[in-house]
Amino acid sequence: MADDISFNNSFDIEHGVADQISPLVRRIVAPNASPFTFKGTCTYIIGKGEVAVIDPGPMNEDHLAAIRHELRDEKITHILVTHTHNDHSPGARVLHAETGAPTYAYGPHVTPPADENQMSLDAANDREFDPVHNMEHGDVIEAEDWSFECVFTPGHTANHMAFALREENALFSGDHVMAWATSVVAPPDGNMTDYMNSLEILTKRKDGLYWPGHGGAVSNPNTFVRAFITHRRMRERAIFERIDKGDRTVAAIVDRVYKGLDERLVPAAQLSTLAHIEDMANRERIIVETADNGENIYRPVR
Repeated sequence: MADDISFNNSFDIEHGVADQISPLVRRIVAPNASPFTFKGTCTYIIGKGEVAVIDPGPMNEDHLAAIRHELRDEKITHILVTHTHNDHSPGARVLHAETGAPTYAYGPHVTPPADENQMSLDAANDREFDPVHNMEHGDVIEAEDWSFECVFTPGHTANHMAFALREENALFSGDHVMAWATSVVAPPDGNMTDYMNSLEILTKRKDGLYWPGHGGAVSNPNTFVRAFITHRRMRERAIFERIDKGDRTVAAIVDRVYKGLDERLVPAAQLSTLAHIEDMANRERIIVETADNGENIYRPVR
Protein backbone atom coordinates (compact mmCIF):
# COMPACT_ATOMS: atom_id res chain seq x y z
CA MET A 1 0.00 0.00 0.00
CA ALA A 2 2.91 2.35 0.70
CA ASP A 3 4.67 1.63 -2.59
CA ASP A 4 3.21 4.88 -3.94
CA ILE A 5 5.72 6.77 -1.73
CA SER A 6 9.48 6.72 -2.29
CA PHE A 7 10.63 6.30 1.31
CA ASN A 8 14.26 6.88 2.24
CA ASN A 9 15.54 4.61 5.02
CA SER A 10 19.16 5.67 4.60
CA PHE A 11 20.17 7.39 7.82
CA ASP A 12 23.77 6.84 8.92
CA ILE A 13 24.17 8.44 12.35
CA GLU A 14 26.01 7.95 15.63
CA HIS A 15 23.93 8.57 18.72
CA GLY A 16 25.12 11.44 20.89
CA VAL A 17 27.24 13.03 18.16
CA ALA A 18 26.34 16.45 16.73
CA ASP A 19 26.42 16.49 12.94
CA GLN A 20 26.58 19.80 11.05
CA ILE A 21 23.89 19.19 8.43
CA SER A 22 23.62 22.72 7.02
CA PRO A 23 25.34 26.07 7.61
CA LEU A 24 22.97 26.92 10.48
CA VAL A 25 21.84 23.48 11.67
CA ARG A 26 23.35 20.72 13.79
CA ARG A 27 21.56 17.46 14.62
CA ILE A 28 21.92 15.07 17.57
CA VAL A 29 19.89 11.83 17.47
CA ALA A 30 18.60 10.40 20.74
CA PRO A 31 19.25 6.71 21.56
CA ASN A 32 15.55 5.80 21.57
CA ALA A 33 15.25 3.70 18.42
CA SER A 34 11.98 1.78 17.99
CA PRO A 35 9.46 0.81 15.31
CA PHE A 36 7.81 4.20 15.93
CA THR A 37 10.94 6.39 16.22
CA PHE A 38 13.20 4.80 13.57
CA LYS A 39 16.81 5.33 14.79
CA GLY A 40 15.77 7.88 17.41
CA THR A 41 14.42 11.39 17.88
CA CYS A 42 16.24 14.17 16.02
CA THR A 43 17.16 17.16 18.17
CA TYR A 44 18.21 20.19 16.13
CA ILE A 45 20.51 23.03 17.18
CA ILE A 46 20.17 26.27 15.23
CA GLY A 47 22.91 28.90 15.05
CA LYS A 48 26.24 29.37 16.80
CA GLY A 49 27.05 30.99 20.11
CA GLU A 50 23.45 31.83 21.02
CA VAL A 51 21.33 28.96 19.76
CA ALA A 52 17.84 27.53 19.52
CA VAL A 53 17.15 23.88 20.29
CA ILE A 54 14.26 22.14 18.54
CA ASP A 55 12.72 19.05 20.20
CA PRO A 56 15.15 18.29 23.04
CA GLY A 57 13.76 14.77 22.99
CA PRO A 58 12.91 12.17 25.62
CA MET A 59 13.83 12.18 29.29
CA ASN A 60 17.09 10.40 28.52
CA GLU A 61 20.16 11.47 30.46
CA ASP A 62 22.63 10.30 27.79
CA HIS A 63 20.89 12.42 25.18
CA LEU A 64 20.62 15.46 27.42
CA ALA A 65 24.30 15.06 28.31
CA ALA A 66 25.16 15.04 24.61
CA ILE A 67 23.25 18.31 24.11
CA ARG A 68 24.99 19.88 27.13
CA HIS A 69 28.39 18.75 25.91
CA GLU A 70 27.86 20.10 22.40
CA LEU A 71 26.70 23.46 23.76
CA ARG A 72 29.14 23.70 26.66
CA ASP A 73 30.62 26.94 25.33
CA GLU A 74 27.36 28.28 23.86
CA LYS A 75 24.08 29.65 25.22
CA ILE A 76 20.62 28.24 24.61
CA THR A 77 18.28 31.20 24.09
CA HIS A 78 15.20 29.48 22.63
CA ILE A 79 13.68 26.00 22.99
CA LEU A 80 11.13 25.03 20.31
CA VAL A 81 8.85 21.99 20.59
CA THR A 82 6.91 20.55 17.65
CA HIS A 83 4.48 18.48 19.75
CA THR A 84 3.93 16.85 23.11
CA HIS A 85 4.86 13.22 22.64
CA ASN A 86 7.25 11.68 25.14
CA ASP A 87 9.98 11.25 22.55
CA HIS A 88 10.02 14.98 21.70
CA SER A 89 9.10 17.36 24.54
CA PRO A 90 10.19 16.10 28.01
CA GLY A 91 13.79 17.20 27.56
CA ALA A 92 12.56 20.76 27.06
CA ARG A 93 11.61 21.00 30.74
CA VAL A 94 15.14 20.02 31.77
CA LEU A 95 16.86 22.48 29.45
CA HIS A 96 14.46 25.26 30.45
CA ALA A 97 15.14 24.62 34.14
CA GLU A 98 18.91 24.55 33.60
CA THR A 99 19.28 27.50 31.23
CA GLY A 100 16.21 29.68 31.72
CA ALA A 101 15.68 29.68 27.94
CA PRO A 102 11.96 30.09 27.19
CA THR A 103 10.01 27.32 25.47
CA TYR A 104 7.91 27.90 22.34
CA ALA A 105 5.12 25.61 21.11
CA TYR A 106 1.49 25.67 20.05
CA GLY A 107 0.46 24.80 23.59
CA PRO A 108 0.29 22.01 26.17
CA HIS A 109 -1.09 18.58 25.45
CA VAL A 110 -4.87 18.58 25.42
CA THR A 111 -6.52 15.29 24.48
CA PRO A 112 -10.10 15.52 23.25
CA PRO A 113 -12.56 13.31 25.14
CA ALA A 114 -12.50 9.72 23.94
CA ASP A 115 -15.23 7.13 23.65
CA GLU A 116 -14.86 4.81 26.65
CA ASN A 117 -14.49 1.87 24.26
CA GLN A 118 -11.91 3.61 22.10
CA MET A 119 -8.33 2.44 21.83
CA SER A 120 -5.56 4.97 22.46
CA LEU A 121 -1.79 5.37 22.66
CA ASP A 122 -2.15 7.51 25.77
CA ALA A 123 1.25 6.48 27.19
CA ALA A 124 2.89 8.37 24.32
CA ASN A 125 1.65 11.74 25.58
CA ASP A 126 3.65 14.26 27.63
CA ARG A 127 1.08 15.96 29.84
CA GLU A 128 3.61 17.94 31.89
CA PHE A 129 4.93 20.22 29.16
CA ASP A 130 3.51 23.73 29.20
CA PRO A 131 5.35 26.26 26.99
CA VAL A 132 6.33 29.71 28.16
CA HIS A 133 5.17 31.09 24.80
CA ASN A 134 2.06 29.72 23.07
CA MET A 135 2.55 30.24 19.35
CA GLU A 136 -0.03 30.59 16.59
CA HIS A 137 0.14 29.87 12.87
CA GLY A 138 2.16 32.60 11.16
CA ASP A 139 3.93 33.85 14.30
CA VAL A 140 7.62 34.60 13.92
CA ILE A 141 10.43 33.73 16.36
CA GLU A 142 13.54 35.81 15.72
CA ALA A 143 17.15 36.03 16.87
CA GLU A 144 20.15 37.84 15.45
CA ASP A 145 21.22 35.13 13.01
CA TRP A 146 18.04 33.16 12.34
CA SER A 147 14.25 33.39 12.32
CA PHE A 148 11.38 30.92 12.30
CA GLU A 149 7.86 31.13 10.93
CA CYS A 150 5.41 28.97 12.88
CA VAL A 151 3.39 26.60 10.66
CA PHE A 152 0.49 24.97 12.48
CA THR A 153 0.12 21.36 11.29
CA PRO A 154 -2.34 19.49 13.53
CA GLY A 155 -3.22 15.90 12.79
CA HIS A 156 -0.46 13.72 14.25
CA THR A 157 -1.33 15.55 17.47
CA ALA A 158 -3.78 18.36 18.06
CA ASN A 159 -0.92 20.73 18.99
CA HIS A 160 1.61 19.89 16.26
CA MET A 161 3.60 22.92 15.09
CA ALA A 162 6.27 22.96 12.38
CA PHE A 163 8.92 25.67 12.21
CA ALA A 164 10.21 27.18 8.96
CA LEU A 165 13.82 28.41 9.11
CA ARG A 166 13.58 31.37 6.76
CA GLU A 167 17.33 31.82 6.21
CA GLU A 168 17.64 28.31 4.73
CA ASN A 169 14.13 27.80 3.30
CA ALA A 170 13.86 24.64 5.43
CA LEU A 171 10.92 23.34 7.46
CA PHE A 172 11.36 21.42 10.70
CA SER A 173 8.40 19.15 10.14
CA GLY A 174 8.35 17.17 13.38
CA ASP A 175 6.34 13.98 12.93
CA HIS A 176 3.95 15.49 10.41
CA VAL A 177 6.01 14.47 7.35
CA MET A 178 9.04 12.16 7.52
CA ALA A 179 11.15 10.55 4.82
CA TRP A 180 11.32 7.06 6.34
CA ALA A 181 7.62 6.32 7.07
CA THR A 182 4.12 7.73 7.22
CA SER A 183 3.01 9.53 10.36
CA VAL A 184 0.84 7.76 12.92
CA VAL A 185 -2.53 9.49 13.30
CA ALA A 186 -3.97 8.06 16.52
CA PRO A 187 -7.30 9.28 17.92
CA PRO A 188 -8.44 10.87 20.11
CA ASP A 189 -5.46 13.28 19.93
CA GLY A 190 -4.70 12.48 16.31
CA ASN A 191 -7.25 13.55 13.74
CA MET A 192 -7.24 12.48 10.10
CA THR A 193 -9.34 15.40 8.88
CA ASP A 194 -6.87 17.83 10.45
CA TYR A 195 -3.93 15.82 9.15
CA MET A 196 -5.13 15.89 5.55
CA ASN A 197 -5.90 19.61 5.77
CA SER A 198 -2.40 20.23 7.15
CA LEU A 199 -0.84 18.32 4.28
CA GLU A 200 -2.77 20.50 1.85
CA ILE A 201 -1.41 23.60 3.60
CA LEU A 202 2.14 22.34 3.04
CA THR A 203 1.54 21.87 -0.69
CA LYS A 204 0.97 25.63 -0.96
CA ARG A 205 4.34 26.43 0.61
CA LYS A 206 7.69 26.63 -1.17
CA ASP A 207 10.00 25.05 1.40
CA GLY A 208 13.09 23.58 -0.22
CA LEU A 209 13.78 20.91 2.41
CA TYR A 210 12.22 19.29 5.48
CA TRP A 211 14.14 18.26 8.59
CA PRO A 212 11.81 15.75 10.31
CA GLY A 213 11.58 14.48 13.87
CA HIS A 214 12.93 11.07 12.87
CA GLY A 215 15.19 10.04 10.01
CA GLY A 216 16.85 12.02 7.26
CA ALA A 217 15.82 15.02 5.21
CA VAL A 218 12.85 15.19 2.85
CA SER A 219 14.61 16.66 -0.15
CA ASN A 220 11.70 17.21 -2.55
CA PRO A 221 8.95 18.13 -0.12
CA ASN A 222 6.12 19.24 -2.40
CA THR A 223 6.27 16.05 -4.48
CA PHE A 224 6.64 13.97 -1.33
CA VAL A 225 3.69 15.58 0.43
CA ARG A 226 1.48 15.05 -2.60
CA ALA A 227 2.48 11.38 -2.53
CA PHE A 228 1.47 11.28 1.15
CA ILE A 229 -1.95 12.68 0.24
CA THR A 230 -2.35 10.09 -2.52
CA HIS A 231 -1.29 7.31 -0.14
CA ARG A 232 -3.79 8.37 2.51
CA ARG A 233 -6.61 8.51 -0.04
CA MET A 234 -5.64 5.02 -1.25
CA ARG A 235 -5.71 3.79 2.35
CA GLU A 236 -9.13 5.37 2.81
CA ARG A 237 -10.45 3.60 -0.28
CA ALA A 238 -9.08 0.27 0.95
CA ILE A 239 -10.76 0.71 4.35
CA PHE A 240 -14.05 1.75 2.75
CA GLU A 241 -13.94 -1.29 0.46
CA ARG A 242 -13.52 -3.60 3.45
CA ILE A 243 -16.50 -1.96 5.18
CA ASP A 244 -18.49 -2.22 1.97
CA LYS A 245 -17.66 -5.94 1.78
CA GLY A 246 -18.93 -6.57 5.30
CA ASP A 247 -16.04 -6.00 7.70
CA ARG A 248 -17.63 -4.27 10.67
CA THR A 249 -14.81 -3.77 13.20
CA VAL A 250 -11.43 -2.05 13.18
CA ALA A 251 -9.64 -5.31 13.99
CA ALA A 252 -11.24 -7.09 11.02
CA ILE A 253 -10.38 -4.22 8.66
CA VAL A 254 -6.74 -4.03 9.81
CA ASP A 255 -6.35 -7.79 9.44
CA ARG A 256 -7.26 -7.49 5.75
CA VAL A 257 -5.73 -4.12 4.82
CA TYR A 258 -2.40 -4.38 6.68
CA LYS A 259 -1.35 -7.92 5.75
CA GLY A 260 2.05 -8.99 7.13
CA LEU A 261 2.32 -6.03 9.51
CA ASP A 262 4.83 -6.19 12.38
CA GLU A 263 2.74 -7.19 15.42
CA ARG A 264 4.24 -4.30 17.41
CA LEU A 265 2.63 -1.87 14.96
CA VAL A 266 -0.87 -3.39 14.97
CA PRO A 267 -2.23 -1.04 17.68
CA ALA A 268 -1.00 1.99 15.71
CA ALA A 269 -2.50 0.59 12.50
CA GLN A 270 -5.82 0.08 14.29
CA LEU A 271 -5.80 3.67 15.50
CA SER A 272 -4.86 5.00 12.09
CA THR A 273 -7.72 2.99 10.60
CA LEU A 274 -10.03 4.44 13.23
CA ALA A 275 -8.84 7.94 12.26
CA HIS A 276 -9.80 7.25 8.65
CA ILE A 277 -13.18 5.91 9.78
CA GLU A 278 -13.84 9.02 11.87
CA ASP A 279 -12.93 11.21 8.90
CA MET A 280 -15.26 9.28 6.58
CA ALA A 281 -18.04 9.43 9.17
CA ASN A 282 -17.59 13.22 9.37
CA ARG A 283 -18.00 13.34 5.60
CA GLU A 284 -21.03 11.02 5.82
CA ARG A 285 -19.45 8.24 3.78
CA ILE A 286 -20.01 5.68 6.54
CA ILE A 287 -22.34 5.23 9.51
CA VAL A 288 -21.09 4.39 13.01
CA GLU A 289 -23.40 2.15 15.02
CA THR A 290 -23.16 0.54 18.45
CA ALA A 291 -23.49 -3.22 18.65
CA ASP A 292 -25.24 -5.06 21.49
CA ASN A 293 -21.87 -5.65 23.17
CA GLY A 294 -21.15 -1.91 23.16
CA GLU A 295 -18.53 -2.12 20.39
CA ASN A 296 -18.67 0.35 17.52
CA ILE A 297 -19.40 -1.15 14.11
CA TYR A 298 -19.33 0.56 10.71
CA ARG A 299 -21.53 0.48 7.64
CA PRO A 300 -21.27 2.28 4.29
CA VAL A 301 -23.74 5.01 3.45
CA ARG A 302 -25.89 3.81 0.55
